[in-house]
Parts: sequence; structure tokens; C-alpha cells
Amino acid sequence: MEYNIALQFEDGVTGFIKCDDGETVAEAAYRQKFNIPVDCLDGACGTCRCHCESGSYDMDADLYIEDALSEDEAEEGFVLTCQMMPTSDCVIKVPSSSEACKVGKATFKGKLAAVTTLSESTIHFGIDVENPDALVFLPGQYVNVTIPNTDETRSYSFSSIPSAHQAEFVVRNIPNGKMSSFLSQNATIGQDIEFEGPFGSFYLRPVVRPTLFLAGGTGIAPFLSMLKSLEVSGAHHPINMVYGVTHDFDLVETQKLDEVKQNHPWFNYHSCVASEDSSHDKKGYVTHHIKDDWLNNGEVDIYLCGPLAMVDAVQNWLESNNIQPSNFYYEKFTPSEQ
Repeated sequence: MEYNIALQFEDGVTGFIKCDDGETVAEAAYRQKFNIPVDCLDGACGTCRCHCESGSYDMDADLYIEDALSEDEAEEGFVLTCQMMPTSDCVIKVPSSSEACKVGKATFKGKLAAVTTLSESTIHFGIDVENPDALVFLPGQYVNVTIPNTDETRSYSFSSIPSAHQAEFVVRNIPNGKMSSFLSQNATIGQDIEFEGPFGSFYLRPVVRPTLFLAGGTGIAPFLSMLKSLEVSGAHHPINMVYGVTHDFDLVETQKLDEVKQNHPWFNYHSCVASEDSSHDKKGYVTHHIKDDWLNNGEVDIYLCGPLAMVDAVQNWLESNNIQPSNFYYEKFTPSEQ
């Protein structure tokens, strides 16, 4: 048995694939060169989360975790394409543009060009890519970087823009973490390093209304990429940001945010620190420091990148305050060693 699957991308393009009986949508899509967002293929990351507009399918809840897809989401018709097996023709809404999905997963080789300790909790590193013109991604997406001399990878969002000759990343320095130990103790400038991607449906869409960025910790990385891109393209609506961290030393890359704020009237931001011992003038969580006018009576697009607990807290805050933004895009992460 073969089923017709319509993939409706958010830029209005519809693609059609055929899915065999017992085949997942993700497998069928990749077989037919449609690179819909996917990463782990194990129902653990939630990257391939889509919405089934019509049709029937099998999807065993025992084969994926709730962090990837909650029970309520599943009841509303959301699916993980890495687990979804159609049992009829289906129409699936994919939360990505057709441009993103036509960018194939690829391995990029390069040389480690820079390693900088930004604070005791954060490291910046850059890779000179062998063929930078082939590195196509959308601001906000991530790649899986291979730890040199191992088969293990770590997922990091670009902090650089697609046109840059050096791929840059801002990452958490995890005590005894394998990548952290490599970067802080063993890395040598000029050594070979590679990464695979791009991945993810968290990326900057066209700015068509006021926009709010919420960053937690090293979740600042994709927003640096987005802001650098906006500096080139410009923005016709205000973009505001709240950047929250746990401790004062976690607050990094603020000079880059200051530069964007000084040079572009469409951008404003402030930062906050959760620790009670902080000397920062704004304490608490990001939700404590969102100005009412930044929400524009709900006519706002919200982008959120931060630890899992932060994402859950912001979602609960929006629900409890009956705030329904026009669009809410988020990326949540957990350190690999945890």
C-alpha cells in the first residue's frame, strides 16, 4: 500500500511525497529528497514535530518521550514525523519554509580557528569551513559538531550568519563535559574539526509584526545569528529582547547586543539575573521583565531559546496571563552530560 502525503510548508509551498505502508513520514521524505526538520529519529528531541491537518496514522506513544510531544499535543493532531506511519493519504503542516527543507543535511570539514573563554560558564569557538559557500542555513538553526578523535557529537546553534567564512558558536562550559574539556584543555588552533547539518525548525521568519526574543544562558547564540542577519536586511517592526541567566558570570556577548541597540532603532533589550546574590540591576526571570507594550496586545511573534525548565516556565506564564501571541517559536536544550 502507498499513500500520498502533502507537505504544506509555512511559506505557502506544498510538496508531495509517497509513503509506503509501515514507513515513517520522515523516512519517506528523506528518501524523496525532502529534508523536513529531523535529528534524532528516536522520538526524543521533538525537532520533527508537525501537525497533521487530515488523514489517519499510527504513532505509538511508547516510542517517544513527552518532552518531544506531550499527550495534549498528540490529541490536537501534532505528530513526530520520525514515528508517524500513515494509514491513509495525509496533509501535514510543516513548521519550516520550503527553502529550509530543500537544504540537505551535509558534513562540513574545517579547521578550528578560535577558542575563547567568555566566562567560567561559557566558551566561544569558531571553525574555518573548507567550503563556506556550501554552508547554507537559516539564522537560528543548529549543527551537530563532532568531538575530535571520538564518534560523539554535540548540538550547537550558530551564532554567526550564513554568509560568514567562519562558523561560530557560543556554548556552555560543562564541568568534565567531553566537548567542554576538549575546548578548554586539548584544543589546538588549526586542527581538523567537522560538523553535520543544518537542523531545526527554530529560525528567523520574516519580521511582519513586533517581535520578542527571549534568551536563556547560551540560548543567546541563535539570537546573535538572527540579529546579525537583521543588521544586513533591516527590520520594519520593533524587536525587543530579554536575556536571562542564572549568575552574573553567565551574562556574555552583551557588547554585541549593545552595538545592535546603538546602531539600529528597531532593537532594544535588557538582561536579568536569577541569582539572589547578583549585583545586576535587574533580578529574577525573563518573564519578570517583559514590558506590556512589547506584547502589543498579543499581536507579536515570540522566539524563545533556553533550558527546558525556562521554556516550560514561559509557556505556563503565557497561559496563566492569557497571552496568545500570533506565533510562538521555541527551542529547548539540556546539557548532554545530564
